[in-house]
Amino acid sequence: MCYKPYMRKWMSDRLKRRKKTQEAKASEPAQAPLQPAYFDAGAPVAEPAKEEAPEPDTEAGLLEIPEPAEASVAAQRIEPASVSPGQERPRRRRTRGGRGRRGQKGSARPGARPEQQPAIAPVETAASPTSEQLPEPPPAPPRPPKGTVILAIGLPGSGKSSWFKRNNITPLSSDVLRQLLFDDPQEQRFQDLIFSNLRSMLKARLIARRPLNYVDATNLTPHERSSWIKLAKDYGYEVQAVFFEVPLEVCLERNRRRDRVVDEDVMRRMAAKLRPPTFEEGFSKVTVVRVKKKEDQAAS
Repeated sequence: MCYKPYMRKWMSDRLKRRKKTQEAKASEPAQAPLQPAYFDAGAPVAEPAKEEAPEPDTEAGLLEIPEPAEASVAAQRIEPASVSPGQERPRRRRTRGGRGRRGQKGSARPGARPEQQPAIAPVETAASPTSEQLPEPPPAPPRPPKGTVILAIGLPGSGKSSWFKRNNITPLSSDVLRQLLFDDPQEQRFQDLIFSNLRSMLKARLIARRPLNYVDATNLTPHERSSWIKLAKDYGYEVQAVFFEVPLEVCLERNRRRDRVVDEDVMRRMAAKLRPPTFEEGFSKVTVVRVKKKEDQAAS
């Protein structure tokens, strides 16, 4: 569809109308420019004529008495709350923001007078029992442990390895791990690597839900034992301890007869760090292993 003829006609009509308005303005007489008027200081200024008040209609005998000013002021002070029920109230001017600022239906506007707020009937609610009235629920029964983790605690030469052999137990041993990784059970340079791998091996057994898990290490201080206890309890296992309470002199004597010998100074420093296990650390059972005296051995 072609719009060119319509556009041409519209343009021509528009030009004609503009030309007529210009001609009409040109034909009107030009208004004289305003001139300032100067008055002399002494010349009297004409006062505006006073309107004469109309004479009262004496024939009719009625006089119009103007209302006092106080009555008009009182009429202006009438509040919206005193408007009669049949009379329409003036509409409130919509504030900025439109309908989005009104909020939920039925909610009172801030700053509204108490008379304008809708009366809300009190709702009777049933008295809810307080926390003191509710009976305390019985404590949940503890879950049975999935198994046991047993830590061996003692100095080198205290008889830990011999005790495991007598009871036909294959523990997770730090010395065996040193032998596997570095071909030397006396390697002491990579302690962090040794014990991180030992914890990973124990974690694998806990995930596999093995019932009994033995750890053969010195475990001298509560700090060294806390990581094993936390790992076992995180997987739902109880922790027990087997403490080899052997005098230092007996451990030194046995150490001299072994193939892998630990320095005597190292043994004494380890004996100074040794702390017996306690139930406060998280052990559910502590077994103490002692050596028999020579007199008892001779009598037997």
